[in-house]
Amino acid sequence: MDKRKRVHALALFLIIAMVLLVGIILLQGKYEKEEPIGFAMRDAVLHDINKVSLFGLEVNPALISGFTVTGVVLLFALILRIFVIPRFKLKPGKLQLLIEEWVGFFDRLAKGNSPHRNHFLGAYLFAAGSYIFIGTCFELFGIQAVTTDNISIAMPAPLADINGAIMMGCLSYLVILSGGIAGNGMRGVGKTLKDFSLPISMSFRLFGALLSGMLVTELVYYYISLSFVLPVVVGVLFTLLHALIQTYVLTMLTSVFYGEVTE
Repeated sequence: MDKRKRVHALALFLIIAMVLLVGIILLQGKYEKEEPIGFAMRDAVLHDINKVSLFGLEVNPALISGFTVTGVVLLFALILRIFVIPRFKLKPGKLQLLIEEWVGFFDRLAKGNSPHRNHFLGAYLFAAGSYIFIGTCFELFGIQAVTTDNISIAMPAPLADINGAIMMGCLSYLVILSGGIAGNGMRGVGKTLKDFSLPISMSFRLFGALLSGMLVTELVYYYISLSFVLPVVVGVLFTLLHALIQTYVLTMLTSVFYGEVTE
C-alpha cells in the first residue's frame, strides 16, 4: 500500500512538472515586462519609483505597511487582553501555551543578559520582536496597492525600507541608553555612547537581511522560466527564515548591550 502511494505521488509530481514545462515553453516570449529588472531591483532597495498616495502625499509603500502592521498588532493584542487572557487556566490550552512560550522567550532573554534591570527590557524585546516577526511575514499576504502611476504592486515588509530599519535600530539604541542612565547615571551614558556605531550596524543588518530575501524573490518572479511554483517556495522560506533570524538577532543584541550598560 505504501509502495502504491509512493508511485502515485511520483506520477503526480511528474505530471505537474510536465504541465509547468509546457506552460513555460508556450508562454516564452509572449509576455511583456512592465519595467526592466534593473528598475525593479532599484525600486526594491530605494522605493523611489513606485509611490503610493496617503492623504494626497506621495509616500513609500512600506510606510502604509508599517501603519497596517501596527494597527493589526494593536487590535490583536486588545482582543487577546479582553477575550483570551482572562480565560487562562492552570492547565494551558494550545493558544495559551503558544502565548506563554512567546512571552517567556523574550522574558528569559532579558533576564539572562540583563539580570540587574530587565522588567522594561523584557517588555521592549517582546514588542520589538513581535513587530519584526509579524512585519516581515506581512509581505507573504501579497496585499495589493495602486501607485500614483496606476501600477499595482504588492505591499513590502515595513522594515524592508531603510527608513524603517534605521528607526528600529535607533529606537533600540535609545532603550539601551535609557537603561544605562537608569542603572549607572552619567557613567552609563559614557558606556552607551562609546558604541556610537551600534544603531548603524543594527539598522543595516536588519535592512540587508530582509532586503536580500525580497530581491531574490523579485528576481525569481521576473523571469517566466522560474515564475511557476518556485517563487512560492522561495518567498515563504526566505521570509520565514529572515523573520525568525532577525527577530532573534536584534532582540539578542539589544539585551546584551542593555545588560552591559546597566551592570
